[in-house]
Amino acid sequence: MPFSTACGTPLSNFEAGLNYKEVRDPAVVVNFPLVEDEETSFLAWTTTPWTLPSNVALCVHEKLEYVKILDKKSGRKYIVAKTRMCQLYPAMSKKKWKPSMGEELFEILATFPGTELVGKKYVPIFDYFTKDDNASEYFRVLSDNYVTDDAGTGIVHQAPAFGEDDYRVCLAHGVIQKGAELPCPVDGNGMFTEKVPPVKGEHVKKADAKLMEIIKENGRLVQKDNLDHSYPFCWRSDTPLIYKAVPSWFIKVEEIKDRLVENNKKTYWVPNIVKEGRFHNWLVDARDWAVSRNRFWGTPIPIWATDDMSEVICIGSIAELAELSGVTIDDLHREVVDKIEIPSKKTPGVVLKRIDEVFDCWFESGSMPYAQKHYPFENREKFESGFPANFIAEGLDQTRGWFYTLMVLATALFDKPAFQNLIVNGLVQAADGKKMSKRLKNYPDPVVVINKYGADALRMYLINSPVVRAESLKFKEEGVLGVVKEVFLPWYNAFRFMMQNIERFESTGRKFIPSSVKVHGTTNPTDVWISAATQKLIKYVHEEMQAYRLYTVMPELVRFITQLTNWYVRLNRDRLKGAEGDDDDAEVGLQVLYDVLLNMTTVMAPFTPFITEFFYQHLRKMQPSYPEHVNGGGAQNPVKPGKSDSIHYLALPTYDPSRLNENAVEAMEKLQTIVELGRNVREKRLINLKTPVKNVVVILRNPSQNVIDSVTGPLKGYILSELNAWELTIVPRESEHEWVTLSLTPDFKKLGKKFGSKMKTVAATIKSMSHAEAVGVLEKGHLDIEGGTVDALTEMVSKLSFSKEGEQWESASTQEGDAVVAIDCTQDDAILAAGRARELINAIQQLRKNAGLDLKDKVEAFFLENETDPIIEAAVSENVEVFRSKFKGSVPLPKRYAPKWSVEICSENVEVAGSKVQVTLCRPAVAAREGLPDEQTIFLSTLQPYSVETGAELSFSVDGKDLKVKEGVDFWLSTASKLAATKTVVWL
Repeated sequence: MPFSTACGTPLSNFEAGLNYKEVRDPAVVVNFPLVEDEETSFLAWTTTPWTLPSNVALCVHEKLEYVKILDKKSGRKYIVAKTRMCQLYPAMSKKKWKPSMGEELFEILATFPGTELVGKKYVPIFDYFTKDDNASEYFRVLSDNYVTDDAGTGIVHQAPAFGEDDYRVCLAHGVIQKGAELPCPVDGNGMFTEKVPPVKGEHVKKADAKLMEIIKENGRLVQKDNLDHSYPFCWRSDTPLIYKAVPSWFIKVEEIKDRLVENNKKTYWVPNIVKEGRFHNWLVDARDWAVSRNRFWGTPIPIWATDDMSEVICIGSIAELAELSGVTIDDLHREVVDKIEIPSKKTPGVVLKRIDEVFDCWFESGSMPYAQKHYPFENREKFESGFPANFIAEGLDQTRGWFYTLMVLATALFDKPAFQNLIVNGLVQAADGKKMSKRLKNYPDPVVVINKYGADALRMYLINSPVVRAESLKFKEEGVLGVVKEVFLPWYNAFRFMMQNIERFESTGRKFIPSSVKVHGTTNPTDVWISAATQKLIKYVHEEMQAYRLYTVMPELVRFITQLTNWYVRLNRDRLKGAEGDDDDAEVGLQVLYDVLLNMTTVMAPFTPFITEFFYQHLRKMQPSYPEHVNGGGAQNPVKPGKSDSIHYLALPTYDPSRLNENAVEAMEKLQTIVELGRNVREKRLINLKTPVKNVVVILRNPSQNVIDSVTGPLKGYILSELNAWELTIVPRESEHEWVTLSLTPDFKKLGKKFGSKMKTVAATIKSMSHAEAVGVLEKGHLDIEGGTVDALTEMVSKLSFSKEGEQWESASTQEGDAVVAIDCTQDDAILAAGRARELINAIQQLRKNAGLDLKDKVEAFFLENETDPIIEAAVSENVEVFRSKFKGSVPLPKRYAPKWSVEICSENVEVAGSKVQVTLCRPAVAAREGLPDEQTIFLSTLQPYSVETGAELSFSVDGKDLKVKEGVDFWLSTASKLAATKTVVWL
């Protein structure tokens, strides 16, 4: 059995496989002279010199060819396997070796099969066991098929007390007897006993050096080297294991191997390769399980037996023990049960005592499903209705540990697996790929990571890593930060943006109440699309969770958040802010965004429990059921969003198939393709996004009618806005050849096998096709050529390339070549003026933001520029309607027209089209006509525009003098109104 000398107990085979390490051990070749010819010696190779004092036999393979050689350097004669002469002469393993080179090293004296060596006697290295009762059977050559010629000398030394095969072979050949004492000079702590005086009291591993000295002094050491190899360590004490023959209690696993394999087939694993590979192979080769341990602490094995083991009883319960012994207990620790004796029923006067061993703790872990419910003594129905368990998860190292013991015990007891579904976790390593070590401190403190980034970020980082599919993860703190940046911040920003605009909406005196009717009734194409994408996300999460694929969720979540923030919110920012002047439409957009965020928050709650709870506590307050929370909230049924006190009381949302709008998704995907290609084109020509372009031309390969109708209809405005373009042209199929060339490329990997030597001709023909010929092949669906057929869809790659002439055109295409976007990059005066207008708009918006102004706050904007080159005034004059739509009817004006009593809010020098411009924001003020007497202008300077109605006539007195002024004649409610009415500025 694998034996831990630190714990003083045997381990099971699967425990021995839990902790392998790379070690360097001595590797020696020793000689065993033949009794019949002491000039000739058998050579054996071993990496455990400490087992040589216990040697009682040598083993060969009957069918291997062995040689007797003369070593010319030492003059000695040796017997080794012919194919293993390289162990003595390493040069034989090198590429430059030639048979003629061996003449200087050795001479082959004889060749014979292994069978001729069986039974030959040899002289042992040590004589510590030469006087054993069975010594007459010792020190002879045996044979067995386990001997190989892939290492060593082809002759294996046998120490039955320290090797499983050694024990089996020696027992089969009568060298040792079953039940008899073995030649074993090592105690339970791995120390040599007095049977080997030179190393008495030394640990076997430390005794190697001294033993090798003795072997060398006796002339028995032929070769000494070191071997780097993987070696088992005790998983508890982290000390090297040895193999040692010890008495043990076993569970007969080999009898149920076939059932283990069959029950394994009934389980579902992620990843499946562990189930069908490592675990299946382990079950196929399952050995009887050594379940007893020689230690004090542990669960006592409930077996009572007589000293000679003639009568054995296994106790099944406290009640049975009380019945047989007359002693009732409630403490099952060994210091209590070891005192209990059971009278023998077979032999009066004889008592049965509990055996000394305790259970392997893995037996306890494998018993977990039953022990946790105290089955079968309690909870019988509850256990049987819930067995096998739905799901478990543990590390890859448990393949031969917990997963195995669960399967063995469940199969032995119920002929069922203990679990239905299993996620195998990999190991989390340090950033350099090494094992995490407290001593080396080669990993960040988890508490620090959680305090710095949050537990949710760490959870998502691990869930998204290879570690949830049985692969290793090199833990990097920047990966946790990446989750915060890529997931949580965009998610939070979308949530904050919505909350700010709901607050703005409610400031108008209306109440925001979530309404599924409004969400389902919207016709806005982006609303329909993001709702469909949300339902698709919910459906996807359900599917992946049912398949236990945790690692696929976060990539999809990141993609969805990108769609939500970079596309939906971006495309609808002005609409959601109410900047487009339609509060009803703004509310619909906010309803959709609220619905999306609530669904997303609920579906992500199991993955990120803390941030979703934060979102929920804010979102719930808007729900009509929120007031019900004072009566118990989520503690009472039915649970409802709003009423329930926690997001974790809510059920995972189910997707609505009727809202999985594939047409909307398809159309938006095409919009995104067009916009992204358009941005690439702008970058190529270094055209700032603030500068408009005249025309965006789009060529799509076989677009659906849905796509054409969408991008030329409801989505057209979004495309023009995102690309700041004046015109969008979707090229019809019949005009494609005027803009692009369709080219075909053969799939050489697929077609090479089909056409062989003709492939060169086939490729040349396909590549040389004209646009019309290529279109014809795609429409036909295949190409007949050189006696074969090429499938246009699966064996060719089609690609569109822009071919329109003219320097004004710049283009970009998708990697797949199924879409091309070209832009007319002509920059005339109108284009440049529009670009300057866009820059001025951005400057005014930034100034409003810096001043802390809200969308509803009205101001008048004025600009001051170099009057010798009034490019800004020209830009404003040519884009008046653009400014009016952006600023709710207001247009920035030259500062020379500002009333002298205007109250300045803020002013800043900005750069527009390379020129310095002073932009000033002022409170709204009335504007007086030129030449109005001072008494009247002074009175007008005290008025607030919002307090005066259009066309109003105002009466007042100054120094006892009655005066009148009329709006629209003597003054106007804004400077722009005055300039337009008096035609001072013709472009207004």
